[in-house]
This record gives sequence, C-alpha cells and structure tokens, in this order.
Amino acid sequence: MKMFEMMKQMQQVRKIQKQLAAKKVEITSTDKMITVVACGDMSIASIKINPEAVASMKLEKLERLLASTVNGALDSSKKAAAADMQKITGGMGGLAEMLGGGGK
Repeated sequence: MKMFEMMKQMQQVRKIQKQLAAKKVEITSTDKMITVVACGDMSIASIKINPEAVASMKLEKLERLLASTVNGALDSSKKAAAADMQKITGGMGGLAEMLGGGGK
C-alpha cells in the first residue's frame, strides 16, 4: 500500500473513531435500579444508581447487578458500533479490520 493511501485511511480511522465515541447506548437493569450509558468507543459515560438500591440491597448483590448492567451496556455498545462500522467501512477494504470491526 502506498504511503498516501495509508495516510488517507488513517484520517478515515480517526474520523470513524470520533463518530463511535459520540454514539451512546443506555441500558437499565431489569429491576430499574441501575442505568449505565456506554459510548461506542467502549467507555462508560455515566452510571446512575437508584438510592433505594443502596439502602435495600446487600452490597454483593448490588455489585453483581452493577457489573451485569455495565457488561450489558458495553455489549450493546460494541454491537451498535460494529453495525455502524460495517455501514461506514463496507467498501473500504482493510479499513474495517484496522478499526477492529471486520464485519464479524
């Protein structure tokens, strides 16, 4: 691959990474005690815990619920990001693989 083409693809990668970072998904636990917002770049934007959960749940249960909700948010974010990357990079050859998507 020529240097110019690589530089152009790297610019496209940065642009897509910014778009993914801006995409957010929100997941709420089934009992509505915890809400997590995850970004398309796999970062956590926010976690909200209902004060009732802190007052009424044992710590271990709250920790499991928090971990489960965070994992659900990250999984949803990953799936949404992969779908978006497939749309964006569909015809760009190796660019999807550079971003870790690969359409799989």
